[in-house]
Amino acid sequence: MPDKIVGNDFGPPKAGPKDGLQGGSPHKIVGNDFGPPKAGPEGGLHGRSPHIEIDGKSYPVKAGDNLLQAILSLGLDLPYFCWHPAMGSVGACRQCGVIQFKDTDDTQGRLVMACMTPVADGMRISLQGETAKGFRAGILELLMTNHPHDCPVCEEGGECHLQDMTVMTGHTFRQYRGLKRTHRNQDLGPFINHEMNRCIACYRCVRYYQDYCGGDDLQVFASHNHVYFGRHEDGALENEFSGNLVEVCPTGVFTDKTFSHHYSRKWDLQTAPSICVHCGIGCNTSPGERYGSLRRIVNRYHGEVNGYFLCDRGRFGYGFVNGPARLHQARSAEDGPLDARTAANRFTATLKDAKGMIGIGSPRASLEANFALRELVGAERFYAGIGAVEHGCLRTLLGIVRDFPVRLVSMREAERADAVLVLGEDVTQTAPRLALALRQAVRNRALAIAGDVGIPRWQDAAVREAAQTEKSPLFVASPAPTRLDEVAARACRAGPDAIARLGFAIAHRIYPEAPAVAGLTPEHAALAAEIAEALAGAERPLIASGTGCLSEDVLRAAGQIAAALAAKQQGQPTGVHFAVPECNSLGLAMMEAQALAHACQAIESGIADTLVVLENDLYRRADKAAIDALLEQAKQVIVIDHTLHETAERADLALPAASFAETEGTLVSSEGRAQRFFSAMQPAGDSRDAWRWLGPWTRIDDLTRALTELLPVFGEITGCAPGAAFRIAGQKIPRQPHRYSGRTAMLADIRIHEPKQPEDADSALAFSMEGAANDRPPALNPFVWAPGWNSNQSVGKFQDEAGGHLRGGDPGIRLIGDGGGGRAQWFELPEAEAASSDALRLVPLYHIFGSDETSMHSPAVAERAPHPYLAVNPEDAVRYGLAEGEEVELTTDVWLPVKLLPGLAACVAGVPAGLPDLPFLETASRPRTPNKPGENTP
Repeated sequence: MPDKIVGNDFGPPKAGPKDGLQGGSPHKIVGNDFGPPKAGPEGGLHGRSPHIEIDGKSYPVKAGDNLLQAILSLGLDLPYFCWHPAMGSVGACRQCGVIQFKDTDDTQGRLVMACMTPVADGMRISLQGETAKGFRAGILELLMTNHPHDCPVCEEGGECHLQDMTVMTGHTFRQYRGLKRTHRNQDLGPFINHEMNRCIACYRCVRYYQDYCGGDDLQVFASHNHVYFGRHEDGALENEFSGNLVEVCPTGVFTDKTFSHHYSRKWDLQTAPSICVHCGIGCNTSPGERYGSLRRIVNRYHGEVNGYFLCDRGRFGYGFVNGPARLHQARSAEDGPLDARTAANRFTATLKDAKGMIGIGSPRASLEANFALRELVGAERFYAGIGAVEHGCLRTLLGIVRDFPVRLVSMREAERADAVLVLGEDVTQTAPRLALALRQAVRNRALAIAGDVGIPRWQDAAVREAAQTEKSPLFVASPAPTRLDEVAARACRAGPDAIARLGFAIAHRIYPEAPAVAGLTPEHAALAAEIAEALAGAERPLIASGTGCLSEDVLRAAGQIAAALAAKQQGQPTGVHFAVPECNSLGLAMMEAQALAHACQAIESGIADTLVVLENDLYRRADKAAIDALLEQAKQVIVIDHTLHETAERADLALPAASFAETEGTLVSSEGRAQRFFSAMQPAGDSRDAWRWLGPWTRIDDLTRALTELLPVFGEITGCAPGAAFRIAGQKIPRQPHRYSGRTAMLADIRIHEPKQPEDADSALAFSMEGAANDRPPALNPFVWAPGWNSNQSVGKFQDEAGGHLRGGDPGIRLIGDGGGGRAQWFELPEAEAASSDALRLVPLYHIFGSDETSMHSPAVAERAPHPYLAVNPEDAVRYGLAEGEEVELTTDVWLPVKLLPGLAACVAGVPAGLPDLPFLETASRPRTPNKPGENTP
């Protein structure tokens, strides 16, 4: 097991054992808990850890834990329902009753709820005493009086926590023969099914939805046997994390509606460890396949990144893998569909005849695929495939991370921040899991208050009661209102330039050697002083920003604030997190390729006549006229992608690539963490790994090694996960559970014999149910299961403590952003933007449902996406004479209905980013004046 970092406030990670592709436990980033060191499992900071006696045997436990958490951390079994590691204890279900003895002379003891009882040195407990077992069985039977006998048809069956706990208590026969209460179910939108008759009133759902993720439209109604968990009326759950109710609920009240459309039992799903591809956070997921189609996505626990929770886009955005826009067969502009061999030969011939080639990479393609294209065309002719403004932002961001005294924080670290500034970013829309972490960060003041009066942090209701409305300071500066405003101490609305100047002013107030900012409004000057005081007085300040404003100055301002804090703290790195648009935006930026505009120039100048585009719809990256010219000037255009889009439709040759669920590769998250994802299924149709179309490599391990040798910045990525040669006792790791059924009959309608299982030469995983069942490295564990634990709660058996890190280390290698960037340095201040009385500055407004390209091919996500609009402040609307719903011409042939958005910054107009019905608009650039019908476009 590698060394773990548990304290070390933003210090550089310690080096653990490094293993290459051949196996072993790779060097992981595990800790840096953004706070003081914790007591280890074998001893505290000042002596031995407490010991408790359980059924006559002594166990070491962690001081400060509750008894249930300690018992589960020891690997013992105790039934529970209402407790959750991420949400603490409320004692609602009474299922975790145990006997506590006063001393060695006490033979009777008293019944206590384990989740509400703090551990103490010398405590004597009985889990297996008849009194405790009888009490738990009785509670379970009472909970079951109204629960339907519908396990065979319930979608939760086979992965149900209630089933597991029922078996654990020994409850096998129901004495109750009376009528059961029944409820009317609700339509909760495209993501979630609702079956209230299965409810056992544990209150987990509302505690999670309201208290943890800040939703307010899921409530509890009525009381006693009639208690009801739902909305005040039918309608889609509004919170961006509602899908986690599927895993939070211990029964089948909330289930995955998208999964219902093509349902399979958990034990019939073939899964693999994977990474979410819908933003840059790098959440770990487990995609499940059956009959050649991707059936669902569930959370894969990672102690530093996503923990127990995914956003709804990450959970439900997988539909593009099975959607009608999938490119399963090669196609030629001249001849239509082509078989795989003909397509490969034509591709080879095209490359051979080319006068010169350029390659356009993609921030949604893996490092390996981008590198394969780079090797094919040459480093100097490989382009990043993103617009000039976004490209400049990413280069600036990368420079700050490399050269400034900053540390890129994980989500776990972000949750421990005691003062936060969000500068120029709506993180709920661009980096949802970061927004959820910041909601937890504002509770740190409450936890400190509770700690001062002796209330343990896991006593959830008591902590909230003690703290009332006290929160750690969170400041949000953005062009438009955000979901985090409701928990923010102050929210500032301004355009990107004003936000940047506010940031530079904050830096100066923190550390006077940073350049001063002249000409601030009195309001912004006062706000800068308030924010500076809060950040400078915090133990664990955090600066969150990103590319959302498409402003390099905003990023520079965030870096300046971090540098000022570091200078004030004698060089201690400042915690930062920069949101990036796509799953490999940072990885592509680290390849240091030029922007898309340079590719257009290369084709126009005649340097090359053949264009190879990798997993990229160029019409989303630049003006339509520019891309039209690029594609027309190129003699041959070859597109490799898994989805048919406008660029692919205009290609001379379109080659089908495998989706994330069908291939392997490495992605670099916004934390600077390189992580490996693996295929859950074989590529559909003639699809193949994108890198196989591009180069001579036959094994991804060989390609990864070549990448590390030629680009040293990626030198550590071979340690992200054991390689294809890794074995456990000579066996591969199965993708299928041991109860996987129907293998011999799945294709019986096509052929009468069982086909040979596919062989995977690119990973240590097997397309089989046979293989190593134990001691799987976390990076290679496709699913969690333990005897007696069929639900997702079985993840506790894979953690070093309940709610802690994965045993063996959380997957991933940090490549950059470890805090070693250097001394504080100062940017030059941007000039104040000249006020314009007759123009609005366009800014992008991101939507978690709508702005991401691939998830919009999922019908459930598309249903939640907005229609195109032009957002204006009501005061600006009066100035321009605009009304709600009135259509205006933004640019030539681009007409949008006006949407009045209270709280939008003055002199700013917002346009939804990335909607498929909108052409590319270079937002965050020059001011524009919207025109009514009959007026001329400026």
